[in-house]
Amino acid sequence: MPSFATHSIGTEAMEKRKFLNSIQERRTEAGKLVAGVAAVCNSENFKAPASNKPNAKCWDSHLSKESLSRPLCILKQAAGYINNPDMVSLGGGLPSSECFPFYDWSFRVPMPHDFPSKDLASADCPTTQTVSIGKHDVKAGISEYDLSIALNYGQATGSPQMMRFITEHTELVYNPPYADWKVCPTVGSTGALEQTIRMLCDRERGDTILTEEYSFSTALETFLPQGIKPVGVQMDDEGLLPDSMDEILSSWDEKSRGCRKPHVLYTIPSGQNPTGATQSLQRRRSIYAVCQKHDIFIIEDEPYYFIQMPPYQGKKIDSPEVSEDVETFLAGLVPSYLSLDVDGRVLRMDSFSKVLVPGSRLGWVTASAQIIERFIRHAEVANQGPSGVSQIMLWKLLDETWGHEGYLKWLISLKNSYTKKRDMLLAACDKYLPKSVVSWSPPTTGMFLWLKLDPLQHPDYPGRSIEDIEGGIFDQAIKNNVLCARGTWFRAEPSTPARGMFFRATYASATEEAMGIAIQRFGEAIRQSYHIDQ
Repeated sequence: MPSFATHSIGTEAMEKRKFLNSIQERRTEAGKLVAGVAAVCNSENFKAPASNKPNAKCWDSHLSKESLSRPLCILKQAAGYINNPDMVSLGGGLPSSECFPFYDWSFRVPMPHDFPSKDLASADCPTTQTVSIGKHDVKAGISEYDLSIALNYGQATGSPQMMRFITEHTELVYNPPYADWKVCPTVGSTGALEQTIRMLCDRERGDTILTEEYSFSTALETFLPQGIKPVGVQMDDEGLLPDSMDEILSSWDEKSRGCRKPHVLYTIPSGQNPTGATQSLQRRRSIYAVCQKHDIFIIEDEPYYFIQMPPYQGKKIDSPEVSEDVETFLAGLVPSYLSLDVDGRVLRMDSFSKVLVPGSRLGWVTASAQIIERFIRHAEVANQGPSGVSQIMLWKLLDETWGHEGYLKWLISLKNSYTKKRDMLLAACDKYLPKSVVSWSPPTTGMFLWLKLDPLQHPDYPGRSIEDIEGGIFDQAIKNNVLCARGTWFRAEPSTPARGMFFRATYASATEEAMGIAIQRFGEAIRQSYHIDQ
């Protein structure tokens, strides 16, 4: 795992336990959360008491014309009047819950006390509990959230119930160092990124966006139709290089480039997709300093953040799993850019997709109050907030059943499970891939392994281009019935010369047996292309 430099895990762990205990104390003091249909909410209501932290900078100069022109949504604002229990509303378009054809739901979930000692990939299920949700649980005094609320229209900010959990989780894990931060639930990080790019970038201004030279292909496909050109920053095994970014920005010439200097960075700091690279604490600090120097706003996309694993030790006999407490787990995470952000120049995107269920399409963003306010104005007319079905199911699991500590135990167990999967794939690579032409750095976070092939040793290079050789290996692998993603699919600037030849493999879902077969077949495709004897 990347070095934490002066990061004191012992002291940090004690602070995390103290804050974890304070969450329930604040809830008890605040009393039962009362929030009905389409209730207006604000993450300020759920944060710890104000400290002496400074407020964020103003980001007007970074916002697009589209974002600056968005007005308040009148109908959404009118919903605030409904919070008055004596108000009889004839003004909204909310259907009656009596017309909803669902009376109750139930589902079985694992219990947190089994997580640390169980392999999530095992066929043996841990202890489970049946969770039930009724239509009128709030009226009956059974719960703070029910189907009559969740199945109706909501606010772009999501439900107060889910926002409370997300706000507390954000403060517990990241503790932003400025005062006026807020969160907003989203319909997943892909939708959140599209909204954020439209909020910060303009086609008319000739905007560009900095990103890693190999980046998430869907993100690149989000930029280009909006007329936003990605600019690739060179990488090493720790991800984005701050010196490369500084050189690009310091030498930027608008006339020769045909576009203005970038003012936004999109980065995946942990378990980067596709390379699997994780930025160390020192690397993040250096990148943040470059962003301060050039006034760059940072979009921090972190779907794999909690899958931070110990270093790969090579193939070995499984040893007994060591239980890890939640305080040590939290203190051992590489600090987020959000945790380093003294200016409010970071919008962090979190998601439940990679750690719970992708189909929930539920995540959240954290940023300064100004940025979140503009984000909400867009959400009000784009998606009206995340699904109530997703919110109540995850709230029932995370808040009412597991609680914050239970969810953190789940994340620890998930990390352990992915560590085993990663080790299985790496062992297969050690066994089946021709190391004379293929190399890799064992990932410490996430789901991806970045395989580097040496084009200089290929018998057809330079007569054939790197792209052509890569395509030939890909086609042969498909004939061998194995799929690995081509590196060129992830290039930020595909029109520039390639600096290497790569393939992305994932250990997210395949079994140990299937991973072994797949890597063996892929190794055969490489040998066939390079004319390497078996």
